[in-house]
Amino acid sequence: MAEMKVDLCGIELDNPVIAASGTFGYGYEFAQLYDINILGTFSFKGTTKDARFGNPTPRIAECPAGMLNAVGLQNPGVDRVISEELPRLAECFDKKVMANVSGFCVDDYVYTCARLDECEQVGWLEVNVSCPNVHGGGMSFGTSAKSAAEVAAAVKAVASKPVIVKLSPNVTDIVSIARACEDAGADGISLINTLLGMRIDLAKRRPVLANKTGGFSGGAIFPVAVRMVYQVANAVKIPVVGMGGVSTAEDVVEMMLAGASAVEVGAANLVDPFACKQIIEDLPGVMKKYNINSLKEIIGGCR
Repeated sequence: MAEMKVDLCGIELDNPVIAASGTFGYGYEFAQLYDINILGTFSFKGTTKDARFGNPTPRIAECPAGMLNAVGLQNPGVDRVISEELPRLAECFDKKVMANVSGFCVDDYVYTCARLDECEQVGWLEVNVSCPNVHGGGMSFGTSAKSAAEVAAAVKAVASKPVIVKLSPNVTDIVSIARACEDAGADGISLINTLLGMRIDLAKRRPVLANKTGGFSGGAIFPVAVRMVYQVANAVKIPVVGMGGVSTAEDVVEMMLAGASAVEVGAANLVDPFACKQIIEDLPGVMKKYNINSLKEIIGGCR
């Protein structure tokens, strides 16, 4: 029988498939469609210290083989996430959940992570230093090795849960930033977040998005993501979570061969809400096709 269990920072997952932040809400929305306990886990919607309405509309633009989004971290704020969203999630999800955290200064990250670290439901803190859709904070931390390390160290000082730093692909040297986070105490690295993109309305001669630019995701970025996961996994000793354009079980295996211990599925959920379910169901067949007995054995198997 195919063994799909993997380990992520000391916590065992039934399989490596994780629904990515921003594409799965707080979980219970998808629980109306299928039993989300089949997932390895999921990363809930990016959460900040204070409530955010997000960016003006339009926030979404379609592209060949992908999409642009400039939602801008719309969320109810960490206190309401803890008091309202997590209790609601507990009614339909009995596994540890990954808490995705964003901020606009180091103190924001520290406060939000410290609050979520106290929650029994939370298994990991995914610290997002790579959001391209907000002004101030977000990606500005992830494009500097020094700033990313500063956030990682500050969060580790208040957290008992594993800290996974989510990195931006919008840099020239992803490896140096990953190493800086590892040196600062990060327990894992997740990558890639969206690439910075733009569309122009030909008739109006102005940007399609009110924010002008947005995060480009979808199948078109998959080769970039595989390359960066491979580079980082071969440069650090901590686990890597791979993501970016993943939409099939074959993509999951490819990411794991590149060095990912687990794999997040993002934009595919917005196209097909059953995407993660289908990938998990397809994995045993793909493992059989490529003579894979255990997914743990193939992590970093590409040489």
